Amino acid sequence: MLDVAFKSEKRKGVLLLLQDGAKKMDYLLKSLDTNRQALLPQIRILEEHYLVDHYNHIYRLTDIGKLLVDEMVPLLGIIEVLDIDIDYWGNHQFDFIPPHLFKRMNELQKCEVVRPSHTDIHDLNKTVMKTSFKSEFQRAICTFYHPHFPEFFSGLMQNNADVYFITTPEVLDKLKTERIVEFEKLFESKLFHFYVSFAKLNLLAIVFNNYHLLIRPLKHDGEIDSNHILCSSPMALEWANDLFEYYLKDSTRITEI
Repeated sequence: MLDVAFKSEKRKGVLLLLQDGAKKMDYLLKSLDTNRQALLPQIRILEEHYLVDHYNHIYRLTDIGKLLVDEMVPLLGIIEVLDIDIDYWGNHQFDFIPPHLFKRMNELQKCEVVRPSHTDIHDLNKTVMKTSFKSEFQRAICTFYHPHFPEFFSGLMQNNADVYFITTPEVLDKLKTERIVEFEKLFESKLFHFYVSFAKLNLLAIVFNNYHLLIRPLKHDGEIDSNHILCSSPMALEWANDLFEYYLKDSTRITEI
C-alpha cells in the first residue's frame, strides 16, 4: 500500500486531488499536466486496491481511500518541511516544542533556513524587524538579551503594537543590574507585557508577528547558532501562537523591575 500511494507521483497526485471531493477526468488530467494514456493505468492501480472508484468519468476516494489520504497529507507536509534542510533539522534541538505541537510540524509549511553573513550574525533578523513595525503585535520567547531590545520594543509600541515578551530569570537578573533604566520606561506602557518562564527553555528565540515566524534553536551540543528558520504562512503563524500560549500560561508576569 505504501508503494501504491507513494511510488508513483501520478497516483499520489490523484489521491491528493480527490481529497476534497470527486473530480472529472479532465480536471485530473489538467491538474497533473498529463494525458489519458499515461494516467489511466495509474488510476486502475488505485481502483484495484480499493482506494478510488468512478462512475461516468467522475472519480472519487473510497472510504479506505479517504482514511489513507487523511494520514498522507500531514506526513507529506512534515516531509516538505524537513526537506527544506534536513541537516539543519537533524543538528538542532527541538525538544522545547511540546509533543502535541511537534506532531503538527507540517503546519510550518514552506519555510527557509536563513544563514546570516559574518557581518550580520549579531543583528536581529532584518525581515522580521521590518515587518514588525507594520504589525499589530509582536510575540517573543527569548533566552538572551540583545542591546537593541529597548529601542526595538519602544518603536513597536509607538506604532501601537501589542508586545508580549517571555524570557528567563537569568535575563531578568541582567536587566535589573545593567538595563533597569531602559526597561523601566517600557513598563510604563500598557502595550508592553513582560513575563518570566521558569520552564527549561532549550532554545535561543521564537519571534512572530502578523507576517513572519522566526525559530532559533540550539544545536545538539548546546552551541549557539546564528542560523535560524523563517516561516511566513498563516498556518505557521497560528502554530506559533499555540506554542507561545503554551509557555505563556505557566509564565509569571513582571510589572516592574
